[in-house]
Amino acid sequence: MSEVVPCPACAKKNRVPAAAKGSPRCGACRAALPWLVSAGDDDFDLVASQAPLPALVDLWAPWCGPCRLVGPAVENAARSFAGRLKAVKVNVDEAPRVSARFGVQSIPTLLVVDGGRVIARQTGALAADALVNWVERALATSARR
Repeated sequence: MSEVVPCPACAKKNRVPAAAKGSPRCGACRAALPWLVSAGDDDFDLVASQAPLPALVDLWAPWCGPCRLVGPAVENAARSFAGRLKAVKVNVDEAPRVSARFGVQSIPTLLVVDGGRVIARQTGALAADALVNWVERALATSARR
């Protein structure tokens, strides 16, 4: 499964796979591309835990108002940290095993996962600038600096 993503540098459309060994780059100009994908119970480990970059995991549900507010901030973080971070959205209604695995009792819950290990956790909505700052602090503690 892949998404079509326009390059922020040259606007060329690129296919970005949900899982890959490296991080996505534009086929035309080689700029780092935002990596925003969805995952569920069956592919979470492949998409997020085994990702070559730290992953920002957004555990959300479509009926959750605060989750819908956080969604654009997660997309912004994927763009801001292109080449340094993978953003993974997990609908908790469709992925109960993932939410149980991380003990999610309230949504939205945001995690930064690096090499399968949670290095930061935030429950509740964050404004876009606060989310970017939170991710920046989490990446500073990442083993893959």
